[in-house]
Amino acid sequence: MILDRTAQPPIKTLTKIPLPIPQELKLSNGIPLYVTNMGTQAVMKMQIVIRAGRPFEHKQLASRATSRMLREGTASFSSGEIAEMIDFYGATISLPTSLDYSSLVYYSMNKHFPKLIGLVRELLTSPIFPEQELETFKKNSKRRMQVDLTKNDVVAYRKITELMFGETHPYGYNSSEESYDQLQQADLVQHFKTNFHAQNCTIFLSGKIDDTIIQLLDQHLGQLPTGIKTNPIFPAPPIIQAKKVEFLIPDSLQKAIRIGKKAITRNHEDYSGFTVLNTVLGGYFGSRLMNNIREDKGYTYNIYSVQDTMQEDACFYVSTEVGSEFLKPALKEIYFEMARLQNDLIPDEELEMVKNYILGNMLNMVDGPFRVTDLVKTLVLEDRPYSDFQKIVDLVHTISAQELRDLAQKYFDPATMWEVVV
Repeated sequence: MILDRTAQPPIKTLTKIPLPIPQELKLSNGIPLYVTNMGTQAVMKMQIVIRAGRPFEHKQLASRATSRMLREGTASFSSGEIAEMIDFYGATISLPTSLDYSSLVYYSMNKHFPKLIGLVRELLTSPIFPEQELETFKKNSKRRMQVDLTKNDVVAYRKITELMFGETHPYGYNSSEESYDQLQQADLVQHFKTNFHAQNCTIFLSGKIDDTIIQLLDQHLGQLPTGIKTNPIFPAPPIIQAKKVEFLIPDSLQKAIRIGKKAITRNHEDYSGFTVLNTVLGGYFGSRLMNNIREDKGYTYNIYSVQDTMQEDACFYVSTEVGSEFLKPALKEIYFEMARLQNDLIPDEELEMVKNYILGNMLNMVDGPFRVTDLVKTLVLEDRPYSDFQKIVDLVHTISAQELRDLAQKYFDPATMWEVVV
């Protein structure tokens, strides 16, 4: 058969995107374990997720500092020995933090798991948070922060989240030299003891997982102390009318723009529809903001809109940087594109392209065990059923231009938007 390269392949509509359902287990101490057993290669990924983010702090920055310091020494290993052991077996152990969670993410070949699971247990049970390493962490963090505060886009993000949530709220406060200086070893020890235990922990395994791996996991992490489940602390956010705010950074040649508001979480009935609407506005390279403000007007190199979703709240914002001379025209066009979505129906061809783009991304979410477990993790941590994934697929297929215009009228009111220019 001769392939005709002058004819494009047929376009197939995705109506079903099956999500492999994980095996649900519990370790001896009650830690929930979700196992996605897929793939042909003897490699694995383990994600240990702990409810120990900002809403569980007794002092600002304690969450981030505690997580980052877990690898800096334990009762049995120095930081150098920990790094050498991980490198020797070709594994990786990272300690990412989000606003709500602290995580330990582990990758290795299956055959090395028995050699390293003991180290993982050490990191989660007996870190010592050495004073000297803590001082180095604080020093390096302050230096990075000083560099970041010279960047308009970073300052704009810090300002708009602080204004939306409040400067003392877990989702709104910003790091400062003073807050780093106030961190003490005792703060990390307290945060660790209060939050790093079985009651706050969920584990996700993916890859070619066999019974031996699960047994080893239970042998080591099934013995973590049970602890008492901690509850997040959220002060009431400020009730302030959204307004326009400008901040000056001396000698800056560009202006960073953030326009946004508090938004809806993934559990809200409008969330999936708003995802489609946000994609049309600024959620991909062919979006309206990109076509108008970058491609047509040439005001900026990059512009986008994003839904930033946390466990208990969310925000939406448009982000870009422009030369000072393009500030007013760029702001005008951003609001113009929001108004267009409020007033006019999205043409069928454009809406079909956006739907296909979103469905393609959703197909990527189930491509391989590691991506599947990332999706499973999101659903589990937000207490949503696995069937929600297919419901989103169905909604993307069926949502109409009229429904999207209704959502734009509901959520794109300029009077409710904060406008921050740095």
